[in-house]
Amino acid sequence: MIRLVLLSGWGIDARVWQPLAPIWPAGVTIETPDWPGYGAQPALEHPADLEALAGAFIDDLPRDAVWVGWSLGGMLATTLLGLASTALPPPRGLIQIGMGPRFCHPEGVTQQELGRFRRAFARDPNATLAHFRRWMLRGEASPRDAYRHLLDLLGEGPPPDLTSLAAGLQWLAELDNSRPLAEPPCPMRLLSGTDDPLLPATRRQDADHTIDGAGHCPMLSRPATLVTTLIELSRECLGSRSAANLEVLP
Repeated sequence: MIRLVLLSGWGIDARVWQPLAPIWPAGVTIETPDWPGYGAQPALEHPADLEALAGAFIDDLPRDAVWVGWSLGGMLATTLLGLASTALPPPRGLIQIGMGPRFCHPEGVTQQELGRFRRAFARDPNATLAHFRRWMLRGEASPRDAYRHLLDLLGEGPPPDLTSLAAGLQWLAELDNSRPLAEPPCPMRLLSGTDDPLLPATRRQDADHTIDGAGHCPMLSRPATLVTTLIELSRECLGSRSAANLEVLP
């Protein structure tokens, strides 16, 4: 039995995982919780407070599962594991999709570009969010089809909380997971699309696994391949020495 917790990224709630739902084989249990401020989840009083985020989300991050964090979701999951002041136990594995130790990189999205994006968001958050959704899909084989698919998934549901979105941009600018990735508290894997426009080429090349013909959103463009790859990487995590040494709750 494989238990996976799928965590979405900046500006997009858990509905982004729906294309995978009919593909999962028997024996795989899937959970797709929303971060505070996304979907039907209320925003935190102080959305940028990581300690508060860990406390509010601890029941949604079980230790007997493999966590799959896409984009900011992968960064936050890794960061929360590295918070010494929290009681968040490590999972049996963590798979990051489309993320590295830091979001910004001189050969990818630079701090200057992110700074301009944050200023644009402060002026017009809705237009900037729509622009980002198109931007991140540039690496898919058919960006227009992927964008239409994303809009269909999001439908008329509640938009993300604006203060939570602003906090997410702050995290993208400031968080650095170099240490927890160098000294991982659980087995970790990095998964990337070969054409991810948000990752520099060096990080795509260093990934443990890449998906050909996919960009930042393989759940939209290559869902069947993503499911197969996640199961493969999850089995690697569960079979590793680090996973075997973790105490698993009954």
